[in-house]
Amino acid sequence: MKKVSWVLMFSFLLILSVTGCSGGNTQPSSNVTQVIPTEIMVSAAASLQDSLTNLQKVYALKKPDVKLTIVFGASGTLQQQIEQGAPVDLFISAGKSQMDALEQKNLLVKESKVDLVGNELVLVTMKDNSDVKTLEDLSKSSVDGIGIGTPESVPAGKYAQESLTNLKLWDSLHTKFVMAKDVTQVLNYVETGNVAAGFVYQSDAQGSTKVKVVTVVPASSHKPISYPAAVISSTKNKQAAEDFLKYLQSSEAQQVFVKYGFKTLAK
Repeated sequence: MKKVSWVLMFSFLLILSVTGCSGGNTQPSSNVTQVIPTEIMVSAAASLQDSLTNLQKVYALKKPDVKLTIVFGASGTLQQQIEQGAPVDLFISAGKSQMDALEQKNLLVKESKVDLVGNELVLVTMKDNSDVKTLEDLSKSSVDGIGIGTPESVPAGKYAQESLTNLKLWDSLHTKFVMAKDVTQVLNYVETGNVAAGFVYQSDAQGSTKVKVVTVVPASSHKPISYPAAVISSTKNKQAAEDFLKYLQSSEAQQVFVKYGFKTLAK
């Protein structure tokens, strides 16, 4: 979507919100001033959906004057939307490369960038699957389909590609891969039996009642998994966005992330 399209869409929504507040009846003006909340638009990696949705509710109680709107998706896709002018205030990626790309284009408030949480890459199957117990078992002829996020846009897929390449398994398994737009879709493929196994984050696996973790992919086989976050330079609500990001780094918020399977990072 072109940048001008984002601007026009945002302007249209703003006009609707203003006209929607004006009715046809003329009533005496009230002495009570209506407080319009500051809206923060957050673009976040799909694997953060459960944890951030929880924190969104908590923050609404703490800051009723702030309205959080969160869009979840593949980090690469969200990165491209920001580059094209999407009205985003805060970006939380599941991969470093997407954040670095935005920084190189001067689209971040550089001093706001932090590594928010960590994660682990795991191999999952349906609970009744007994064919796959190790990464090497993926080579069995009985294993039909391996779910993986598209490496070019999904960090979890990139980590999986890196690991399987280092473990000398990528080339032999390549014909079995079923590419997905994000880790949520990979998990869905496994849950519905469309693939025999899939690579997702520990946080995704923990939130599902239909899959089991077969093995944790060796951390030494891929780059460290971290979720960088930063305020977008075009934001019109810099302070509010920075305040929310600061809250996400608090011990209270970090405990919520841990509850959903993420790892805290040493500061």
